[in-house]
Amino acid sequence: MLLPREKAHFVLAGTPLLLLDGAPVHESLPLLHAPDGEMPLCPGWSVAAMATMCVVDGPGDAGCLIPALGTSESDPATALASLADWSSAVERTGGAVVVSLPSLPENLAELDWPSILTGGGAHGGFVPTARP
Repeated sequence: MLLPREKAHFVLAGTPLLLLDGAPVHESLPLLHAPDGEMPLCPGWSVAAMATMCVVDGPGDAGCLIPALGTSESDPATALASLADWSSAVERTGGAVVVSLPSLPENLAELDWPSILTGGGAHGGFVPTARP
């Protein structure tokens, strides 16, 4: 399934983070429970990150395609470079942390990470890079 770009947030941190907002794979991903901050592995899932798109693929028919560039970017060249950096980090790290929430606040700084990691309705965990 296609997830609109505005429903995905690519965060370049120590480990690349992909935040999903109301994704069609939300219920298919495992319930996220990481009270100590250690991200559990998402068995049977993989991520393929490219500068132009990202694929989160799960068991069976579960999965979504996320266009990396949207129509709201004020500077598409800068956005593309940022997503290329994120994709390279995913490759170097061997995957990304995927966190899916039923809905995200408009201001991502308002995310209550302690609540999210201990039963705040989040699904996901560490998703390894897809291997051919």
